[in-house]
Amino acid sequence: MTERTTPPTGPDNSTFLTEHAAAIAAAASLIAGHVRRTPTLPADEILPGILVKPELLQPTGSFKVRGAFNAALRLRRLSPDTPGVITVSSGNHGQAVALAARSLGLACTVVMPEGSNPVKVAAVRALGATVVSDGVTAANREERVLALQQRTGLALIHPFDAWDTIHGQGTIGLELLEDVPDLGLLIAPVGGGGLVSGCALAVKAARPEVRVVGVEPELAADAAASRRSGRHERLAAASATIADGLRSMSVGTRGFEVIVERGLVDDVVTVSEEEIERAMVAAWTRLHLVVEPSGAVGLAALLAGRIAPAPARTRTAAILSGGNVDPGLAARLLAIHAASLATGGSPP
Repeated sequence: MTERTTPPTGPDNSTFLTEHAAAIAAAASLIAGHVRRTPTLPADEILPGILVKPELLQPTGSFKVRGAFNAALRLRRLSPDTPGVITVSSGNHGQAVALAARSLGLACTVVMPEGSNPVKVAAVRALGATVVSDGVTAANREERVLALQQRTGLALIHPFDAWDTIHGQGTIGLELLEDVPDLGLLIAPVGGGGLVSGCALAVKAARPEVRVVGVEPELAADAAASRRSGRHERLAAASATIADGLRSMSVGTRGFEVIVERGLVDDVVTVSEEEIERAMVAAWTRLHLVVEPSGAVGLAALLAGRIAPAPARTRTAAILSGGNVDPGLAARLLAIHAASLATGGSPP
């Protein structure tokens, strides 16, 4: 288990939390009917006493529809003449924005790095969006989307560094507070920081004693580094982690404010690629939930003992953020699992 670091001393958060909690509550009302209220389920088969929130049950297979619909609906309300939207994504946010745009009759362009998960690329196109990938990398994708936005005049829906997106993701925190009155620990994946920031805002506004912990891959550990140093750290090179949804070069400026400057995320821990794979197979075979690598990092941290237990007489909930798995990766992991069982290995 990693040593828990002490969050920095930050500004008074009371007004900040009150304002953002109100925006998250408004987002919950706005997106109702467009997204699913996912259940909170026990994970006793692999982690006794632990709860999971399977956002992989959302219409596009990930939590991203919450932020995408909140941003798109607010955009349509404030700028009704907007011809269309543009975003940048490794896949899940692109699908979510494409669905929101189609629902609202808007054109949609999604900038995706070359080599993105083919399942996610195909899903974005199937929802009617235009995909731009030529020459796009994880390192230059932000620059490319901004240049294309200026050229086309489309409205940008950022995947994580925009309050409308963050407030939409924060509705997960509201649902967990309703479902788990004795919640003591909430665990969320960290890529660009939108999900963990939104949940931290929702939870800390209502129950500041609840611990919020982010999890990211060891191969993309910029948030953990930022929290340790107090500086906005950035990866030196694009990450090769299998958790493709967590390959952002750094958390956004708004996420940095929530996580580091205001100290509203209590810890950020990391997990190895092997630990992510083990958690995925455990979720598939024992919880019967098809979770993708990015969505499995919270389970991975719990299984590996990377997170301190929740306080006595409280519950732990981990967000399974998505389920859009590359078929090639799934085949490889299941083949390894089958071979292990055939030789007398233990289930994950």
